[in-house]
Amino acid sequence: MVSAIKEKASLMSFAASLAATLSYFLCMTVGRAEPSGGNKKDEKLYPENFTHILDSLLDGYDNRLRPGFGGPVTEVKTDIYVTSFGPVSDVEMEYTMDVFFRQTWVDKRLKYEGPVEILRLNNLMVTKVWTPDTFFRNGKKSVSHTMTAPNKLFRIMRNGTILYTMRLTIIAECPMRLVNFPMDGHACPLKFGSYAYPKTEIMYSWTKGPDQSVEVPEESSSLVQYDLVGQTVSSETVKSITGEYIVMTVYFHLKRKMGYFVIQTYIPCIMTVMLSQVSFWINKESVPARTVFGITTVLTMTTLSISARHSLPKVSYATAMDWFIAVCFAFVFSALIEFAAVNYFTNTIVIKGKMNASNVCSQPQSSSAQKLKDDEETIQKVDTNSNLRKRVNCAVQPDSLKGMKVQQRSNNDATTKVSVAGQMHSAVAIQNTSKSDVNPFSSFGNSNQETCTPSVPPSTPTLDNQDPEHSKTGITNLHHLLGAKLQHIQAVSSSSEQSAEISSTSSVPPVKPLPASSNSGTSIIDKYARILFPAIFGVFNMLYWIVYLSKNTMEKKIDPG
Repeated sequence: MVSAIKEKASLMSFAASLAATLSYFLCMTVGRAEPSGGNKKDEKLYPENFTHILDSLLDGYDNRLRPGFGGPVTEVKTDIYVTSFGPVSDVEMEYTMDVFFRQTWVDKRLKYEGPVEILRLNNLMVTKVWTPDTFFRNGKKSVSHTMTAPNKLFRIMRNGTILYTMRLTIIAECPMRLVNFPMDGHACPLKFGSYAYPKTEIMYSWTKGPDQSVEVPEESSSLVQYDLVGQTVSSETVKSITGEYIVMTVYFHLKRKMGYFVIQTYIPCIMTVMLSQVSFWINKESVPARTVFGITTVLTMTTLSISARHSLPKVSYATAMDWFIAVCFAFVFSALIEFAAVNYFTNTIVIKGKMNASNVCSQPQSSSAQKLKDDEETIQKVDTNSNLRKRVNCAVQPDSLKGMKVQQRSNNDATTKVSVAGQMHSAVAIQNTSKSDVNPFSSFGNSNQETCTPSVPPSTPTLDNQDPEHSKTGITNLHHLLGAKLQHIQAVSSSSEQSAEISSTSSVPPVKPLPASSNSGTSIIDKYARILFPAIFGVFNMLYWIVYLSKNTMEKKIDPG
């Protein structure tokens, strides 16, 4: 009985201890459950967890093999954010821009299970995993920034998606056709793709689609000479001996600003042409002034042409500006040639006028002298009587003295006329003496009132003792022989005296005045040039600006489709 009671008491104590033990374990379990949830929340604060994850990801990882090697094609999605665009060099045909170049792909080898959704890592992890071998096909120089550390972003997501971003400065080639310069536009491409993997292993695509994958903020595209009017994207396949490669292309559409060229080239050219046409209003006799105008404007146009070419590459074709400068140079040079033509024709007209005037003046003098010479020869031929010859010689002397007085006041031509006129007067004196009974050698007509005192040499018999009847007979015979010829000699003698008096007052023969058009200061060529040159230049400017400003000068990009 006692033993039964003891067994019952031991069982009850065991049950109580078991209950206490169970209660304790239950309390401990409930108490630990709450701290473990708090530890999960704070588990990301411990770097050991990330180290464990990264070590587990890289355990057995071969970065020499692309994701899905030997399986499906690896797709690389890209997008570009432009932080700075420009400058654009026309001479080198290149442009510079600063971009964030982003690439995204999926590498299932990098999937992980952890407390965080994204592992944000630095550039050190980049060298331990596989990355696409993207390069810029038309890039002349590309720089990855490393100050103060390599500007690279690398992120791994739970599903194995990788985001890889780099900050790059790219100097890329931009082929330009400058036929419409400076009213031209260009589509500058940026081409990139895989260097080693053909399209059977890697394919590129745009992350946000073709319209939004390239972002260029307005503040990033403030260029000096160009306006960035937009950008378009495309893709193409390029074949080579190593395979076919996918090439992604971005076209940046640039439109040139004309302000600089209008101020520096077009306006100076127009003003130079207008200045060259001012010479048409200057008197044609002002040769130095017009010559300076022509030469100065030609040299100015040459200088403008050379300076305009400094900002352009040495292309083998003519640009729109070259055509404008060439036409302006032609107008300036034509103005100089026009003055040369005016000067030539003016001098020709003046020389011809002088030659005509000299011919008109010399012809009457020569004809008059020839007539007087013929009359003198007639008198000498008719005078067959020696006595008559002596009388004529005696009568010639007074008028010869008078002719010598006139000779001192006249030129050589007048001297000849006066001396001949003196001989003609001698014949007139002989005729006058036939009308009077006085000794014909004592006076020489009533009109002249001069006496004849010849100095006769001793061997010559004097005429004072001759018979008056004999004198009358000789004079009558002279009148009978000469007849009407003597009257003609009288008329020629009087005209010779008048011409001698005119020549004594002026030694220069009268010149026939030139036509009014040759003496005027304006040439008919200048009159036409004043109208034609400005009109033609104005029409050229109107056509030039209408054609180039109305047509679409933006270069068409070649889209392979």
